Amino acid sequence: MEDEIEFIIDTAKEGMDKAIEHLKKQLQNIRAGKANPGMLGSVMVEYYGAQTPLQQVANVNTPDARTISVQPFEKKLIPEIEKGIMIANLGFNPMNNGENVIISVPPLTEERRKQLTKQAKAEAEDAKIGVRNDRKTANNELKKLDISEDLLRDAENEVQELTDAHITRIDRILENKEKEIMTI
Repeated sequence: MEDEIEFIIDTAKEGMDKAIEHLKKQLQNIRAGKANPGMLGSVMVEYYGAQTPLQQVANVNTPDARTISVQPFEKKLIPEIEKGIMIANLGFNPMNNGENVIISVPPLTEERRKQLTKQAKAEAEDAKIGVRNDRKTANNELKKLDISEDLLRDAENEVQELTDAHITRIDRILENKEKEIMTI
């Protein structure tokens, strides 16, 4: 019985951890005014007939806070990389100098910062919903077990403590992202 309880709690913790990892990935895509290679994480490039992530066909780096430089492994990929960046609809206007694709990251307006903050809050709320769903699933699984009320209450309390800890982590992650977005 103890093993089953432990398994249910571990499964809930894994699900909650995944919700936080997903949140971190989603927040990386929200640009905060400073150039960051992660901003191009969603860009796909046509490479020998297959859609390939940009990071697999080029080096992406940031020479300064306002510029992203994309150096393709093969020069003939420059037009495909520019096309991929435009298709990704990130609001960037790529230029090339024959060697690299260069993207100037424009400073964010106050209105845009507020929009990005709202977007970050929505992503955090989605993560919290995921954590709460994992809690609900775990509690339902625990109730199906043939265990004493004391054991059930202890296990549910453990799941609730996990939930609270993960919600607190989500709030901290969101707070850091909001500071990053609102810092000029």
